[in-house]
Amino acid sequence: MTDKAAVLVVGDVYVDLAMSSPDTESKMRLGGVVHAARGLWASGIPYAVAAVCPSYLVDDARMYVLAHGCTEFIWLGEVSGAPNVIVIGDTREIAWQGYEDLLRDKRQARLHDQASALTQYTNVLVFPGSYRLDALHSMFAGVPATFDLDVAYDVADWVALAPFKGQLRTVIISTSSPLFMREAAQDISPLLHAVTQLGARWLLLKENRGGSRLFKLGGGTVELLPAQLGKTVNSVGVGDAFSAVLSGLSAQGDVVEAAWRGAQVATRYAQTTYPDDLGRDVQRDFGLSLSTLRALWGTSLPWHERPQHSIYLAAPDFSYFPKPEIDRVIDALRYHNFRLRRPVQEVGELPRDASLADRQGAYERDVSLLKECAAVFAVPLGRDPGTLVEVGMALALAKPVIVFDPRQENNNTMVVAGSAVYSTDLDDCLNELYRVLGRPSPYLS
Repeated sequence: MTDKAAVLVVGDVYVDLAMSSPDTESKMRLGGVVHAARGLWASGIPYAVAAVCPSYLVDDARMYVLAHGCTEFIWLGEVSGAPNVIVIGDTREIAWQGYEDLLRDKRQARLHDQASALTQYTNVLVFPGSYRLDALHSMFAGVPATFDLDVAYDVADWVALAPFKGQLRTVIISTSSPLFMREAAQDISPLLHAVTQLGARWLLLKENRGGSRLFKLGGGTVELLPAQLGKTVNSVGVGDAFSAVLSGLSAQGDVVEAAWRGAQVATRYAQTTYPDDLGRDVQRDFGLSLSTLRALWGTSLPWHERPQHSIYLAAPDFSYFPKPEIDRVIDALRYHNFRLRRPVQEVGELPRDASLADRQGAYERDVSLLKECAAVFAVPLGRDPGTLVEVGMALALAKPVIVFDPRQENNNTMVVAGSAVYSTDLDDCLNELYRVLGRPSPYLS
């Protein structure tokens, strides 16, 4: 029997294969809308699933979600030509995660006519994917359904969302989305305009470790949703769980509180891949009132504010120096939209036999650049003396210093005790960078 209060989650089911790395172990699990299902189950929110997937996944997906709170499983569409397997290189989103959708160019999706089943639901969360959105929407013809759309991936442009115009409650997007990067990476105004034109009432922008922003369209208000940063175990599916809880609770009442609860679930989802642990932690967290959540605050650093914070790279960033760890830091800071200042690149790389005058000039320009920056990110490979001097200067200037020491060569009292964080794990260092630059709570006077 259909649960009228359930949110219907529509989208693809994948198999996620997370590759092993020095920091993580290999893991395979059902993904796609199954991530959303886990978040809803952990939150105690009734839901149904309309899945698009290859026939070989149907029984496993059905059995899994029905064992985790799903009230009805609808096989909405068949996928052929591709296995619906996603290979993931970086499960912690330190930089670009390296998603590879196997045989994606060969994929074809054919929707079944499931209108009679779909139209039992009036609260619908859609994750666009391999199927046609207009064909999906046509199955809801004449039904007063309200839609939430998570358009992080598989949406080439806003035209694809036109069939839902006037029925949208919330459009959800993330800063890792190709659509966001193309339309709003520099200025959020075009994004707000496009979503408003679709008739949506709300826009949720998920901004990874910097938290999220919930925009009330037409009203001009913005709710900051801080991140609660901790050890990231696996960030894959975090955004899906967030969206699902937001959608499921929005139908029951306050969209703002629903977004805060979604953020709570996202935090816990990143910290474990075990559903029972997720459910236990989420139910405990839900005991906190909204006023308490706001008072506790967290870390908020919106995407478009990050370039205002110049980050000085203190490292042996030389052309002749083997530095894969430095390259990894550069990729990570750029991915997170910080303005990275590389003194060796900006001032120039001196030859080893440079004159004293040239050295003096480079030194003065480096110091001037360091003073301009909001924080120092140090990677002192090989116990590089120049890097350690820059760390000391930054500490004397009372600038926050993040020390990433992947080779464990600088476990020195002055470095460790003076830094905002000293770690061999880049995940820890990124978290601390967000904390030291984040916005203070607007809820505390």
